Amino acid sequence: MNRKELIDALAEKTGSTKADAERNIAGLLDIISSTLKKGDSIALVGFGTFEVRKRAARVGRNPKTGAELKIKASKVPAFKAGATLKATVNGVKK
Repeated sequence: MNRKELIDALAEKTGSTKADAERNIAGLLDIISSTLKKGDSIALVGFGTFEVRKRAARVGRNPKTGAELKIKASKVPAFKAGATLKATVNGVKK
């Protein structure tokens, strides 16, 4: 499902207009992004948690030449699925 299909599905599910659905999705994504940028997490009970994880600096290899290169430490966004979402995906009623 791409963004347009998500907007259409949200509009149909909520009975709102596509413009309203698009604004709601854009707002949600903006809130998630800005919260993660601050280093905070967002926990939606049953659905999952959006969080920032730290990756340590490490040594990698150029796959073409085999030469070693240093990879800087970084922060990456992550999502950890909640129990209800996992059960839904696996077809288990909870």
